[in-house]
Amino acid sequence: QLQPVESGGGSVEAGGSLRISCKIYGYTRDYNVMGWFRQAPGKEREGVAFIYTSDDATFYTNSVKGRFTLSSALSQDNGKNTVDLQMNNLKPEDSAMYYCVADWVAGTWELFDAATFKYWGQGTQVTVSS
Repeated sequence: QLQPVESGGGSVEAGGSLRISCKIYGYTRDYNVMGWFRQAPGKEREGVAFIYTSDDATFYTNSVKGRFTLSSALSQDNGKNTVDLQMNNLKPEDSAMYYCVADWVAGTWELFDAATFKYWGQGTQVTVSS
């Protein structure tokens, strides 16, 4: 059983930056992908960014490319993986609840499908004002 736990988030003006983080509790062998979805009120969940733990390959949705950067780190002490999302040049349309996810993913074609991931965090709010 995996448990992602998010931190960070908050409110910022358009053009500003925020960093959100996630710790994955559980066995690292039980997942090969970590990442983020977001959901704005009245909209479907959208895949934002994902990283493979094997080689740090990253994948982004088109609307955040060049603005968001995903990074990960493995703690040698407790085996917990962390995944951070650095968000720069934020826009009002980036406002949403951001959810951290982790799971074993067979192929990149599954990454942006919310149904692929069984393990979700509680979410952290990001609000960008114009």
